[in-house]
Amino acid sequence: MTQEIDPPLSTMPENSPKLPITTTTATSKNKKLTLIPLIFLIYFEVAGGPYGEEPAVQSAGPLFAILGFFIFPFIWSVPEALITAELSTTFPGNGGFVVWADKAFGPFWGSLMGTWKFLSGVINIASFPVLCISYMEKLFPIFSSGVPRFMAILVSTLLLSFLNYTGLTIVGYAAVVLGVVSLAPFLLMSLIAIPKIQPHRWISLGQKGVKKDWNLFFNTLFWNLNFWDNVSTLAGEVETPQKTFPLALFSAVIFTCLGYIIPLLAVTGAVSVDQSEWETGFMANAAEMICGKWLKFWIEIGAVLSAIGLFEAQLSSSAFQLLGMAELAFLPKFFSLRSKWFNTPWVGILLSTAISLGMSYMNFTDIISSANFLYSLGMFLEFASFIWLRRKFPLIKRPYRVPMKLPGLVIMCLIPCVFLVFIMAIATKIVFLISGLMTVGGIGWYFLIKICRSKKWLKFNDVEEPIEG
Repeated sequence: MTQEIDPPLSTMPENSPKLPITTTTATSKNKKLTLIPLIFLIYFEVAGGPYGEEPAVQSAGPLFAILGFFIFPFIWSVPEALITAELSTTFPGNGGFVVWADKAFGPFWGSLMGTWKFLSGVINIASFPVLCISYMEKLFPIFSSGVPRFMAILVSTLLLSFLNYTGLTIVGYAAVVLGVVSLAPFLLMSLIAIPKIQPHRWISLGQKGVKKDWNLFFNTLFWNLNFWDNVSTLAGEVETPQKTFPLALFSAVIFTCLGYIIPLLAVTGAVSVDQSEWETGFMANAAEMICGKWLKFWIEIGAVLSAIGLFEAQLSSSAFQLLGMAELAFLPKFFSLRSKWFNTPWVGILLSTAISLGMSYMNFTDIISSANFLYSLGMFLEFASFIWLRRKFPLIKRPYRVPMKLPGLVIMCLIPCVFLVFIMAIATKIVFLISGLMTVGGIGWYFLIKICRSKKWLKFNDVEEPIEG
């Protein structure tokens, strides 16, 4: 349901519009997410461990990979986390970034934001079973191709979707266990590697004669360190989000960055191999070189557990995004249906799973690039919404407020925007085609929904028509 909230007169001008937020009375009888499970859900929204960071070394060499994972969090992850903390606590509810764009620029942009973010999310979901199987095939080569690989992706996707259906609280505590178990072997490997580290290897620019693949390098960084704002679609499921969200986000930023950089420093310093070997899954081979087969096996099992955590966190965000959009009448009412047994948005879970399955059989690089491109479009709109909301509602109560004035906020947003332009400029033709078709489809979807609402062809939640920004 939705509820009109009248902010105190001391915090808003008299002529400011009422701000609808989604509420979750359906979940009030159930346990909500607390701090620790939320930290690990955010961690799995973004990272899930160093699995997948290897192509950064393969594409540009150790030095650039290390610098990338040191610098990129400050120009991308921190600003995105700050914006998410402010807007999620100002507009708590399952609509997340859709509400932000709607309040800033009107319903068309809210709907388009929903399209871009949802599709980038479900495309991203498709990458996790693929990543999981990439590690598993090193233990069981039968999964490297053909029918066994096809069936492994299909069965794992369906089973993980069912786990998501059993409830967000279960998923949250499962994320804590998965995070600890999947990170432990990397911590152990990093400690054992210390005596073997040769610091001069960290400053290597890569092997002579190996051409740098900047497309792969930057897409790897971007894919491993984005999606901080996805957790905003779960705000309605969090206990005291105004207090919990900022602390959880900042803890997850530190946790995630250390989880990437420590194993990367350990392995690049302790192991000397051909640069081409740094493909997805190499960390397991490095563990064998440093510690033995037992740790390689643990890391490969950890990769499977990490992929499960990544899948569950992303699927939860995508499904609850659709629920939030339905509560705000951006989607038909049936998208807000919850399971009678587990109180989860089963329609959103089903649709997200179906789309991600269809994308799972694309090339892994194309999957990442397509998710990044659509996500970049959404982030341009998100940065613009953040700045405009500060200007549009300067006096609204903000439980957490980024400690900068408007000029500083503009600079903070412009720096990552430059990177977004670069990410989009280096995209391949197939990525441009996929993203273009999906954007056109999103625009068409908005007008179709508008017609359905006006003609009353479908049932929608009873909310006021969003005010054009």
